[in-house]
Amino acid sequence: MREKKIKSALRQRADKIKSLVCKNLIVVLENPSEWRNIGAVIRNVNALGAEKVYVVDKAGKFPENWQDMREDKTLFRISASAIKWTFVKRFVDSESCIKHLEENGFKSFITSPHIKGKINISLDTGDFTQHKKLAVWFGNETTGISDLVVEHSELCINIPMNGIIESFNLATSTGIVLYEITKQRRSFQSIKRTKSLKKVK
Repeated sequence: MREKKIKSALRQRADKIKSLVCKNLIVVLENPSEWRNIGAVIRNVNALGAEKVYVVDKAGKFPENWQDMREDKTLFRISASAIKWTFVKRFVDSESCIKHLEENGFKSFITSPHIKGKINISLDTGDFTQHKKLAVWFGNETTGISDLVVEHSELCINIPMNGIIESFNLATSTGIVLYEITKQRRSFQSIKRTKSLKKVK
């Protein structure tokens, strides 16, 4: 009986926060090497209210479909159960992921230090509401974003850093970047929703 009440409370919570999710905001991980990072990112995505996670997984280390992911005990644990509530899709390579995103009208932003030949913006000064459908890419922990993804991206997001160490791990960088992007897009969605309600009245 207690377990049913807990499940019911979680479902009520999920329904309550549905309107706070940033629609059409997808986080893409390109060939992440560590499971713990994937789980941590899924947790960040769920906590901050992005809509989906796409994982490019050439090595085939990740479960094939979402249902299998939800039942994986390791992923469940390291994501703090967020995998049960966050949709995750696996792609075998970056090409197929890019194709899927572009066919569905998504624009891609990448997160990386300054890239020559690209529009480079600082996270704290960028406007992340200009595209209705947005995919934000995070590269491999060691090699970063691939040239192919850079080629298909609109711009590059830099995280301002002021210390001796000028890098973050994947979990930390996704948390920082998504906090700013979801804050902007949630505010933008709220304004649009208010205007729509006024028109109806």
